[in-house]
Amino acid sequence: MQQEMKSNKTDERKEVQEATSQNSLQDPSSLELTAALSKLGVQDVPPKTTREPAHIRKTKTSDLPSLEHVFAEGLYFTLTDVVLLPCIHQFLVSLQKVSPDKIYELPLITGWYERVLQVHSVQKAAAATNIKFLHFPHMNTRHQEPSASSKTEPQEKEVPECHFLGGPRPTMTKLKDHGVEADFSPHPCPTQTIDWGSLPAAVSPAEGKMSSDRALRKQQQLNNLLSVVSNMAKPGNTIVDFCSGGGHVGIVLAYLLPSCQIILIENKEESLMRARDRSNGLGLTNIWFVQANLDYFTGNFNIGVALHACGVATDMVIEQCIIARAAFVVCPCCYGFIQNTFKTTFPQR
Repeated sequence: MQQEMKSNKTDERKEVQEATSQNSLQDPSSLELTAALSKLGVQDVPPKTTREPAHIRKTKTSDLPSLEHVFAEGLYFTLTDVVLLPCIHQFLVSLQKVSPDKIYELPLITGWYERVLQVHSVQKAAAATNIKFLHFPHMNTRHQEPSASSKTEPQEKEVPECHFLGGPRPTMTKLKDHGVEADFSPHPCPTQTIDWGSLPAAVSPAEGKMSSDRALRKQQQLNNLLSVVSNMAKPGNTIVDFCSGGGHVGIVLAYLLPSCQIILIENKEESLMRARDRSNGLGLTNIWFVQANLDYFTGNFNIGVALHACGVATDMVIEQCIIARAAFVVCPCCYGFIQNTFKTTFPQR
Protein backbone atom coordinates (compact mmCIF):
# COMPACT_ATOMS: atom_id res chain seq x y z
CA MET A 1 0.00 0.00 0.00
CA GLN A 2 2.86 2.36 0.79
CA GLN A 3 4.50 1.73 -2.57
CA GLU A 4 1.23 2.28 -4.37
CA MET A 5 0.62 5.48 -2.43
CA LYS A 6 4.05 6.79 -3.35
CA SER A 7 3.60 6.01 -7.06
CA ASN A 8 0.16 7.67 -7.16
CA LYS A 9 0.95 10.49 -4.76
CA THR A 10 -0.08 13.26 -7.13
CA ASP A 11 -3.36 11.63 -8.11
CA GLU A 12 -4.25 10.94 -4.50
CA ARG A 13 -3.73 14.57 -3.53
CA LYS A 14 -6.16 15.65 -6.21
CA GLU A 15 -8.70 13.09 -5.05
CA VAL A 16 -8.34 14.21 -1.45
CA GLN A 17 -8.82 17.85 -2.43
CA GLU A 18 -11.92 17.00 -4.44
CA ALA A 19 -13.35 14.87 -1.63
CA THR A 20 -12.63 17.58 0.90
CA SER A 21 -14.29 20.27 -1.21
CA GLN A 22 -17.39 18.11 -1.72
CA ASN A 23 -17.67 17.11 1.93
CA SER A 24 -17.21 20.69 3.08
CA LEU A 25 -20.57 21.48 1.52
CA GLN A 26 -22.27 18.75 3.50
CA ASP A 27 -23.12 18.74 7.17
CA PRO A 28 -21.34 15.74 8.74
CA SER A 29 -23.79 13.67 10.70
CA SER A 30 -21.30 11.81 12.85
CA LEU A 31 -18.33 12.55 15.03
CA GLU A 32 -16.22 10.00 13.16
CA LEU A 33 -16.80 11.67 9.77
CA THR A 34 -15.89 15.05 11.18
CA ALA A 35 -12.63 13.65 12.56
CA ALA A 36 -11.84 11.94 9.25
CA LEU A 37 -12.41 15.12 7.28
CA SER A 38 -10.27 17.12 9.67
CA LYS A 39 -7.42 14.64 9.21
CA LEU A 40 -7.69 14.95 5.43
CA GLY A 41 -7.51 18.69 5.74
CA VAL A 42 -4.48 18.51 7.99
CA GLN A 43 -2.54 16.47 5.43
CA ASP A 44 -2.75 19.28 2.90
CA VAL A 45 -1.31 21.90 5.25
CA PRO A 46 2.37 22.55 4.44
CA PRO A 47 4.77 22.12 7.36
CA LYS A 48 5.87 25.25 9.15
CA THR A 49 9.38 26.36 8.37
CA THR A 50 9.64 29.11 10.96
CA ARG A 51 9.50 29.00 14.73
CA GLU A 52 6.76 30.53 16.81
CA PRO A 53 7.10 34.17 17.86
CA ALA A 54 9.37 34.72 20.84
CA HIS A 55 6.55 36.06 23.03
CA ILE A 56 4.72 32.75 22.63
CA ARG A 57 7.72 30.58 23.46
CA LYS A 58 8.56 32.62 26.55
CA THR A 59 5.07 32.63 28.07
CA LYS A 60 5.12 31.13 31.55
CA THR A 61 2.72 28.33 32.40
CA SER A 62 1.57 30.27 35.45
CA ASP A 63 0.45 33.14 33.20
CA LEU A 64 -1.76 30.94 31.02
CA PRO A 65 -5.48 30.58 31.74
CA SER A 66 -6.66 27.39 33.34
CA LEU A 67 -7.57 24.67 30.84
CA GLU A 68 -11.09 23.31 30.71
CA HIS A 69 -11.38 19.63 31.56
CA VAL A 70 -14.67 18.82 29.88
CA PHE A 71 -14.23 15.07 29.50
CA ALA A 72 -11.98 12.46 31.11
CA GLU A 73 -8.91 13.30 29.01
CA GLY A 74 -9.52 16.95 28.23
CA LEU A 75 -11.74 18.80 25.79
CA TYR A 76 -12.75 15.87 23.60
CA PHE A 77 -15.01 12.87 24.08
CA THR A 78 -12.83 9.74 23.74
CA LEU A 79 -12.95 6.00 24.26
CA THR A 80 -11.91 6.58 27.88
CA ASP A 81 -15.26 8.25 28.57
CA VAL A 82 -17.08 5.27 27.02
CA VAL A 83 -15.18 2.83 29.24
CA LEU A 84 -15.69 4.89 32.40
CA LEU A 85 -19.36 5.67 31.91
CA PRO A 86 -20.90 2.30 32.95
CA CYS A 87 -18.55 2.06 35.93
CA ILE A 88 -19.32 5.58 37.16
CA HIS A 89 -23.02 5.10 36.47
CA GLN A 90 -23.17 1.95 38.60
CA PHE A 91 -21.17 3.67 41.32
CA LEU A 92 -23.55 6.65 41.43
CA VAL A 93 -26.61 4.38 41.43
CA SER A 94 -25.25 2.45 44.41
CA LEU A 95 -24.21 5.62 46.21
CA GLN A 96 -27.65 7.14 45.73
CA LYS A 97 -29.24 4.12 47.39
CA VAL A 98 -26.85 4.05 50.35
CA SER A 99 -26.16 7.74 50.97
CA PRO A 100 -27.82 10.19 48.56
CA ASP A 101 -26.25 13.26 50.16
CA LYS A 102 -22.76 11.96 49.42
CA ILE A 103 -23.35 12.48 45.70
CA TYR A 104 -23.33 16.25 46.25
CA GLU A 105 -19.79 15.95 47.59
CA LEU A 106 -18.60 14.78 44.15
CA PRO A 107 -19.15 17.82 41.91
CA LEU A 108 -16.37 16.95 39.45
CA ILE A 109 -17.53 13.38 38.87
CA THR A 110 -21.20 14.31 38.56
CA GLY A 111 -20.30 17.23 36.30
CA TRP A 112 -18.42 14.89 33.97
CA TYR A 113 -21.32 12.42 34.14
CA GLU A 114 -23.82 15.08 33.07
CA ARG A 115 -21.62 16.26 30.18
CA VAL A 116 -21.18 12.73 28.87
CA LEU A 117 -24.95 12.25 28.86
CA GLN A 118 -25.27 15.23 26.54
CA VAL A 119 -23.36 13.41 23.78
CA HIS A 120 -25.92 12.33 21.19
CA SER A 121 -24.33 8.90 20.62
CA VAL A 122 -24.51 8.16 24.35
CA GLN A 123 -28.19 9.04 24.49
CA LYS A 124 -28.86 6.82 21.48
CA ALA A 125 -26.94 3.89 22.99
CA ALA A 126 -28.76 4.31 26.32
CA ALA A 127 -32.15 4.21 24.58
CA ALA A 128 -31.18 1.05 22.70
CA THR A 129 -30.07 -0.73 25.90
CA ASN A 130 -32.81 0.57 28.21
CA ILE A 131 -30.32 2.24 30.55
CA LYS A 132 -31.86 4.94 32.73
CA PHE A 133 -29.25 7.53 33.58
CA LEU A 134 -29.35 9.70 36.67
CA HIS A 135 -29.78 13.46 36.59
CA PHE A 136 -28.70 16.05 39.13
CA PRO A 137 -30.54 19.27 38.21
CA HIS A 138 -29.76 21.00 41.52
CA MET A 139 -26.17 19.88 41.70
CA ASN A 140 -24.52 23.24 41.01
CA THR A 141 -26.81 25.29 43.22
CA ARG A 142 -26.51 22.89 46.14
CA HIS A 143 -22.75 22.66 45.80
CA GLN A 144 -22.41 26.46 45.91
CA GLU A 145 -24.97 26.98 48.68
CA PRO A 146 -23.22 28.52 51.67
CA SER A 147 -23.38 26.66 54.93
CA ALA A 148 -24.91 28.07 58.07
CA SER A 149 -21.50 28.75 59.55
CA SER A 150 -20.34 30.67 56.49
CA LYS A 151 -23.33 33.03 56.70
CA THR A 152 -22.10 34.33 60.02
CA GLU A 153 -19.25 36.74 60.37
CA PRO A 154 -15.97 35.26 59.15
CA GLN A 155 -13.75 34.04 61.91
CA GLU A 156 -10.07 34.79 61.66
CA LYS A 157 -7.84 31.81 62.16
CA GLU A 158 -5.40 32.19 64.98
CA VAL A 159 -1.83 31.73 63.79
CA PRO A 160 0.34 30.52 66.65
CA GLU A 161 3.50 32.52 67.12
CA CYS A 162 6.59 30.47 66.55
CA HIS A 163 10.19 31.64 66.65
CA PHE A 164 11.22 29.05 64.12
CA LEU A 165 8.93 27.85 61.34
CA GLY A 166 9.80 24.86 59.23
CA GLY A 167 8.98 21.33 58.30
CA PRO A 168 6.62 19.88 55.70
CA ARG A 169 3.62 21.89 56.84
CA PRO A 170 1.27 20.96 53.95
CA THR A 171 1.89 17.27 54.56
CA MET A 172 1.46 17.66 58.30
CA THR A 173 -1.80 19.53 57.73
CA LYS A 174 -3.17 16.73 55.57
CA LEU A 175 -2.23 14.15 58.18
CA LYS A 176 -3.84 16.18 60.95
CA ASP A 177 -7.04 16.56 58.91
CA HIS A 178 -7.20 12.76 58.75
CA GLY A 179 -6.66 12.30 62.47
CA VAL A 180 -2.90 11.63 62.43
CA GLU A 181 -0.98 13.72 64.94
CA ALA A 182 2.78 14.21 64.69
CA ASP A 183 5.13 14.80 67.62
CA PHE A 184 7.82 17.37 66.86
CA SER A 185 11.16 17.36 68.62
CA PRO A 186 12.71 20.72 69.55
CA HIS A 187 15.00 22.41 67.08
CA PRO A 188 18.61 21.25 67.60
CA CYS A 189 20.01 24.80 67.43
CA PRO A 190 17.18 27.17 68.40
CA THR A 191 19.52 30.06 69.23
CA GLN A 192 21.42 29.94 65.93
CA THR A 193 18.65 31.02 63.61
CA ILE A 194 19.68 33.68 61.13
CA ASP A 195 18.50 37.27 61.59
CA TRP A 196 17.70 37.91 57.95
CA GLY A 197 16.70 41.49 58.66
CA SER A 198 20.27 42.36 59.70
CA LEU A 199 21.81 40.91 56.52
CA PRO A 200 22.20 42.69 53.16
CA ALA A 201 19.32 42.16 50.77
CA ALA A 202 21.52 40.28 48.29
CA VAL A 203 22.12 37.54 50.88
CA SER A 204 18.42 36.71 51.12
CA PRO A 205 17.02 33.95 48.86
CA ALA A 206 14.44 36.48 47.66
CA GLU A 207 17.24 37.93 45.50
CA GLY A 208 17.41 34.60 43.67
CA LYS A 209 14.28 35.38 41.63
CA MET A 210 11.63 33.44 43.55
CA SER A 211 8.25 34.20 45.07
CA SER A 212 7.98 35.62 48.59
CA ASP A 213 6.39 32.43 49.98
CA ARG A 214 9.08 30.24 48.50
CA ALA A 215 11.78 32.63 49.71
CA LEU A 216 10.40 32.36 53.26
CA ARG A 217 10.51 28.56 53.12
CA LYS A 218 14.04 28.74 51.73
CA GLN A 219 15.10 30.94 54.65
CA GLN A 220 13.68 28.39 57.08
CA GLN A 221 15.53 25.57 55.33
CA LEU A 222 18.77 27.55 55.42
CA ASN A 223 18.31 28.13 59.14
CA ASN A 224 18.34 24.38 59.67
CA LEU A 225 21.19 23.57 57.32
CA LEU A 226 23.51 26.45 58.19
CA SER A 227 23.17 25.94 61.93
CA VAL A 228 24.72 22.48 61.49
CA VAL A 229 27.40 23.60 59.03
CA SER A 230 28.41 26.52 61.27
CA ASN A 231 29.06 24.13 64.16
CA MET A 232 31.21 21.87 61.95
CA ALA A 233 33.20 24.49 60.02
CA LYS A 234 36.66 25.62 61.13
CA PRO A 235 38.72 28.57 59.89
CA GLY A 236 40.43 27.69 56.62
CA ASN A 237 37.98 24.92 55.71
CA THR A 238 36.80 24.49 52.14
CA ILE A 239 33.05 24.01 51.81
CA VAL A 240 31.53 22.82 48.53
CA ASP A 241 27.91 23.66 47.75
CA PHE A 242 26.89 20.94 45.27
CA CYS A 243 24.00 21.62 42.90
CA SER A 244 24.13 25.19 44.13
CA GLY A 245 21.52 26.66 41.79
CA GLY A 246 21.26 30.41 42.32
CA GLY A 247 23.60 30.27 45.31
CA HIS A 248 21.03 30.35 48.10
CA VAL A 249 23.23 28.22 50.36
CA GLY A 250 26.72 29.12 49.16
CA ILE A 251 26.30 32.89 49.28
CA VAL A 252 24.97 32.83 52.85
CA LEU A 253 27.85 30.53 53.86
CA ALA A 254 30.41 32.81 52.24
CA TYR A 255 28.96 35.85 54.00
CA LEU A 256 28.60 34.28 57.45
CA LEU A 257 31.88 32.30 57.33
CA PRO A 258 34.43 34.74 55.88
CA SER A 259 37.36 32.58 57.09
CA CYS A 260 36.19 29.60 54.98
CA GLN A 261 36.51 29.05 51.23
CA ILE A 262 33.17 28.35 49.50
CA ILE A 263 32.94 26.62 46.11
CA LEU A 264 29.65 26.50 44.19
CA ILE A 265 29.17 23.59 41.75
CA GLU A 266 26.29 23.97 39.27
CA ASN A 267 25.78 22.75 35.69
CA LYS A 268 23.27 25.44 34.66
CA GLU A 269 25.02 28.56 33.40
CA GLU A 270 22.06 30.87 34.00
CA SER A 271 21.79 29.91 37.68
CA LEU A 272 25.52 30.20 38.22
CA MET A 273 25.66 33.63 36.58
CA ARG A 274 22.85 34.80 38.83
CA ALA A 275 24.76 33.57 41.87
CA ARG A 276 27.94 35.30 40.68
CA ASP A 277 26.13 38.61 40.21
CA ARG A 278 24.74 38.41 43.74
CA SER A 279 28.21 37.60 45.07
CA ASN A 280 29.81 40.51 43.22
CA GLY A 281 27.19 42.84 44.64
CA LEU A 282 28.20 41.77 48.14
CA GLY A 283 31.91 42.05 47.43
CA LEU A 284 32.63 38.50 48.56
CA THR A 285 36.21 37.32 48.05
CA ASN A 286 36.00 33.83 49.53
CA ILE A 287 33.68 32.27 46.96
CA TRP A 288 34.35 30.46 43.65
CA PHE A 289 32.04 29.22 40.91
CA VAL A 290 32.45 26.05 38.86
CA GLN A 291 30.08 25.16 36.02
CA ALA A 292 30.14 21.36 35.81
CA ASN A 293 28.31 18.21 36.77
CA LEU A 294 28.90 17.46 40.42
CA ASP A 295 30.81 14.23 39.74
CA TYR A 296 33.36 16.10 37.60
CA PHE A 297 34.66 17.97 40.64
CA THR A 298 37.82 16.29 41.99
CA GLY A 299 39.21 18.94 44.35
CA ASN A 300 39.90 18.55 48.06
CA PHE A 301 37.35 19.91 50.52
CA ASN A 302 36.31 19.54 54.15
CA ILE A 303 32.51 19.83 54.10
CA GLY A 304 30.02 19.04 51.34
CA VAL A 305 26.62 20.70 51.33
CA ALA A 306 23.55 20.00 49.17
CA LEU A 307 20.07 21.42 49.59
CA HIS A 308 17.42 19.67 47.48
CA ALA A 309 19.77 17.91 45.09
CA CYS A 310 17.12 16.09 43.08
CA GLY A 311 16.74 12.33 43.24
CA VAL A 312 19.93 10.39 42.65
CA ALA A 313 22.03 13.60 42.83
CA THR A 314 21.88 13.50 46.64
CA ASP A 315 23.44 10.03 46.66
CA MET A 316 26.11 11.22 44.22
CA VAL A 317 26.94 14.13 46.56
CA ILE A 318 27.29 11.76 49.51
CA GLU A 319 29.53 9.49 47.43
CA GLN A 320 31.74 12.45 46.46
CA CYS A 321 32.08 13.41 50.12
CA ILE A 322 32.95 9.86 51.15
CA ILE A 323 35.65 9.67 48.46
CA ALA A 324 37.09 13.01 49.63
CA ARG A 325 36.80 11.88 53.29
CA ALA A 326 34.78 15.03 53.96
CA ALA A 327 31.83 15.66 56.24
CA PHE A 328 28.51 16.35 54.59
CA VAL A 329 25.20 18.05 55.37
CA VAL A 330 22.48 17.24 52.84
CA CYS A 331 18.74 17.66 52.57
CA PRO A 332 17.34 15.36 49.84
CA CYS A 333 14.54 16.06 47.42
CA CYS A 334 12.31 14.25 44.90
CA TYR A 335 13.05 10.78 46.23
CA GLY A 336 9.84 9.55 44.72
CA PHE A 337 11.53 9.84 41.32
CA ILE A 338 14.88 8.13 41.88
CA GLN A 339 15.94 5.66 39.24
CA ASN A 340 18.80 3.25 38.80
CA THR A 341 21.59 4.70 36.68
CA PHE A 342 24.90 3.43 35.37
CA LYS A 343 26.54 5.14 38.35
CA THR A 344 24.07 4.51 41.15
CA THR A 345 21.65 1.69 41.88
CA PHE A 346 19.13 1.26 44.66
CA PRO A 347 18.70 0.27 47.39
CA GLN A 348 21.93 1.72 48.74
CA ARG A 349 23.85 -0.06 51.47
